[in-house]
Amino acid sequence: MTTAEFIDNKAPQLAIYGKAFLSNTLDFKEVQLYLWDTLEEWQQLAPSDEALSETEKVFWHLLHSFNQWPDWMIRGNQYLRQQLDDCCNFLSMGGKVPSGCIGLRPQSPP
Repeated sequence: MTTAEFIDNKAPQLAIYGKAFLSNTLDFKEVQLYLWDTLEEWQQLAPSDEALSETEKVFWHLLHSFNQWPDWMIRGNQYLRQQLDDCCNFLSMGGKVPSGCIGLRPQSPP
C-alpha cells in the first residue's frame, strides 16, 4: 500500500470518527483507539519520500489534534472545535484547506 492509498482510505474514516465525537454520538476513547490503530498501521508502511498532499496534511493535523487535546478542551473551546469540524468536513467533502492546518507525517521507524 502506498502512502497516498493509506491516506485515501483513512481520511474519510477519521472524518466520520471526528464528526461523531463532535456531535456527541461517539465517546472520545473510541477516537483515541482509532488514532492508535491508525498509527500502528502507519508503522507497517515503507517510508515514503512523496510530498504531502493537502488531504494528508489535514489528516495528520486532525489526528494530532485528537491526540494533543483532551475531550473537555475540544468540547469547550469553540475555536478549536470549529477548526476540527472544518478539518472533518474537508476530509469528507474536499474544498478549501482549513486555515491553521499544519499536518506533518510521523517519522517511520528505522
